Amino acid sequence: MIVPKPRKLKNGTWFIYLRLGGEGIPISAETEKECIHLAELAKAQHLVDRKKQERKPRQKKTDITLTQAIDKYIEKRKNLSPSTLRGYRIIQKNYFQDYMKKPLRSIKDWQAVYDSEVHRLKPYTMKNAWGLIKSVYKEETRQTMPEINTVAPTREDRPFLDTSELKAFMAAVEGKNCEIGALLALHTLRVSETLDLSWEDIDLKKKLIRVHGSVVPGEDNKLKSKKTNKNDTSRRYVPIFIPRLEELLKQNYGDDKPVCRYKTPNGLFKAINAVCEENNLPEVGNHGLRHSIASLMVLQNIPEPVLQALGGWKDSNTVHKIYTHISNRDLNKEVEALTAFFSKT
Repeated sequence: MIVPKPRKLKNGTWFIYLRLGGEGIPISAETEKECIHLAELAKAQHLVDRKKQERKPRQKKTDITLTQAIDKYIEKRKNLSPSTLRGYRIIQKNYFQDYMKKPLRSIKDWQAVYDSEVHRLKPYTMKNAWGLIKSVYKEETRQTMPEINTVAPTREDRPFLDTSELKAFMAAVEGKNCEIGALLALHTLRVSETLDLSWEDIDLKKKLIRVHGSVVPGEDNKLKSKKTNKNDTSRRYVPIFIPRLEELLKQNYGDDKPVCRYKTPNGLFKAINAVCEENNLPEVGNHGLRHSIASLMVLQNIPEPVLQALGGWKDSNTVHKIYTHISNRDLNKEVEALTAFFSKT
């Protein structure tokens, strides 16, 4: 067996540097003969190991299961956000369980796969789950999944506070541990953005909040800090326009606690809803407060581009579809004004 010729080092030992399978292996011994022998043994063992590896049966494409195909799909996407990865794993571990261990290419009745979950999942959850399955199928088979009958997702209206309820909430939350978190939500911050805030992000002189990162649960359900937000437009500066928030930030600026006193999204959500429940208000959570301030901006005739920039929304369609509801009570006020006008004529 041919190996490189050994060379004698200054300390008297003999040395060979082998390259086996792209890996460098140093061999040293006290004599030239022993060094050659050890190198031959290392090379022979490498050849044996390589043959064993080659003899291992390779899994045929037809054998790969749905859950293994999801693993492959995820592994190819190294830059997935922690929250997206967590969402994929939830789908993989909890949905379509009658089919996850079946060979992907053996599944013919995709309508049955869809129907196995459609009646127990909320429409948008089902949409996301099925979207992953379709993407995995297309990537693995290089074919588009056969057409099936699906249920059109319907977006549920999120509860929010109208103008009078918003004033009641502001009074009720004063002095509570969740007050800063709630007021940040009323400055359009998402809960993931609120939890990421540090005192360095607060500029009291300019009355600005820098929003440039987020905290989200990862695959292991542990919170992870990201340097990015939900989308590019989410990186923004938000003016402090509620005097009470400015007052609280001045009182607490630079202390050893986080800006928001809660470490988890659920903690802040529950605290806000507890205040709502105690005061007979809709339980809106952090996101409902963000929704509420957007609706108030619409009523205040804030221009749409300004509203979109303040909230960090990617496009105006999102604003139109989700955040520009006007409550019946506020709508009635406008109608009353119209009635009053025509009553005078």
